Amino acid sequence: MADSISISIDEMLRSFKKTSTKPCISKVANYLRRVNGQAYDLKVIAIGPYHRGKDHLEAMEDRKIQFLQELLEEKNETDVSRYVLKLREIEERARNCYAEPVSLNSDDLVKMLLLDGCFIVQFIRLLFIMIESADRPYFSFLATIFLMFRSYMPGKGSPIEDFKLTGSEEIMHLLDFNYHYCCHPSTSETEANGKKQNFDFDWSFIRCATELQEAGIKFRRVDGNTMFDISFKDGTLYIPQLKIADRTEYVLRNLIAFEQLFLSNNFVKHVTDYMVFIDNLVESPKDVELLCRNGIFNNFLGDAAAAATMINGLGNSVIVSTNFYYNDTFSKVNQHCSKQWNRRMANLKHNYFNSPWALISVMAATLLLILTVVQTIFSVLSYAK
Repeated sequence: MADSISISIDEMLRSFKKTSTKPCISKVANYLRRVNGQAYDLKVIAIGPYHRGKDHLEAMEDRKIQFLQELLEEKNETDVSRYVLKLREIEERARNCYAEPVSLNSDDLVKMLLLDGCFIVQFIRLLFIMIESADRPYFSFLATIFLMFRSYMPGKGSPIEDFKLTGSEEIMHLLDFNYHYCCHPSTSETEANGKKQNFDFDWSFIRCATELQEAGIKFRRVDGNTMFDISFKDGTLYIPQLKIADRTEYVLRNLIAFEQLFLSNNFVKHVTDYMVFIDNLVESPKDVELLCRNGIFNNFLGDAAAAATMINGLGNSVIVSTNFYYNDTFSKVNQHCSKQWNRRMANLKHNYFNSPWALISVMAATLLLILTVVQTIFSVLSYAK
């Protein structure tokens, strides 16, 4: 007689439906949401089933109808029957794209796909030709949300019209599009930005910015093409400028969540590794102030303590790449700091020159020592005569 547990598991296996479509839309994991869960919530319009029915998003539902009507008029069509038929063909595939079960019935899901899909298509069309009129007061705000992914990322970037995908790349959704557009991620598991990445675990975190400065390291802003163009050469860290504003956290958190959920450990998590790098530099508001003075940060928050809190929160609870993108840079920085002369200078600055009073005390002691030596010399000379 079969054991009851075996029967139960066998029934689970029979009822389990294996699909060829890998889920590509998932809710953000709790370990990421616990720092600032609101950064992942939609603020203006509901796209997809997870945010449907929320009161603060209902006002924009009529805009979906408006955009659908505009698309139909441009194509000289009066009904949506052919679109509905096509969507019914891919309904199961669309349902399987969600990591969690979608509670909508067949008709409601197809309706959602039609309205949300047409809204996105029309919105992107308008975004490219920058159409804005009095009857679309919301458009400017939506465009800002869409484009801020690029505007708040370090580096010069490139115009959106120049953005191209390689033949092997496939975009899963809008966040994936923004990730490719902003970050230009490498499609190779072991290569990124043209350099070979080694699976090297023999590296350590670096010190914060003020301690690095005490060890003789300088900071210089560089206008790199991407946020990842960070390098260390001849005692200087070259880093693209990061704009620190309220929306910076929204952008970076969503890109990090995408990497944490959908990129395997074999792929470089570019944004995650970047934030781990920046998080290492910031331990206190003093570090933020130092990096602002050197042009590395542009702090629109106006409060160094708030900026430090934001950065430290972004670097919290994330998993770095197996082949950490900045392991070579970290190693070079740590080698510089471990040199005996640099270590002694850092210790001297930290213990004796970390405040005006400490500096005054050292200068007074030095002056007293010099006067004592001079007095001793004169005494010896006087005795010799």
